[in-house]
Amino acid sequence: MADGLSTGPVAAAFGWTRAADAGLTFRRIADADLPFLARLYASTRTGELAVAPWSMEQKAAFLAMQFHAQHAHYQQHYPTADWLVMMRGGEDIGRLYLDRWPSEHCVIDIAFLPEHRGSGLGGALMRDLLDEADRAGKAMTIHVEKFNPAMRLYRRLGFVTEEDKGVYDLMRWQATGTSGPQVKIA
Repeated sequence: MADGLSTGPVAAAFGWTRAADAGLTFRRIADADLPFLARLYASTRTGELAVAPWSMEQKAAFLAMQFHAQHAHYQQHYPTADWLVMMRGGEDIGRLYLDRWPSEHCVIDIAFLPEHRGSGLGGALMRDLLDEADRAGKAMTIHVEKFNPAMRLYRRLGFVTEEDKGVYDLMRWQATGTSGPQVKIA
């Protein structure tokens, strides 16, 4: 699944200076990360499942099934993506799944543990990702749940809803071509 790429060069290689300044480091996911990634996924569904009339065991089984289905889907349908665990101070705090297509960059998924949400880390990273896409002259897309608090951030950054996908909105940001030359990764 991963090559164990060291943490610092990922941010530096892509020019993610804001993320680095915020203390974020990255590593490619490995099989050993699956329990963390499952816990992270479950944390994104807590509010939604709070009203479900299920036992804790039923909720845990449902979340495990959903995580594994999502993970398998992502791996199958986005084989060229960067699958990254985000860290801060050596602690795993989130994930970033990013694919770079010929016509656009696609944020497949970005998520932080609850205690790291709303702290500016996502904004710093998204600005870096937009700069990277802009240097490449490409748009960026992301699917966002309609009631996700991060929707406000995406709108402030210039994303617009391109398509209503039911629970999600497909959002698009257009490159302006003003961020300078593209950084090439060997």
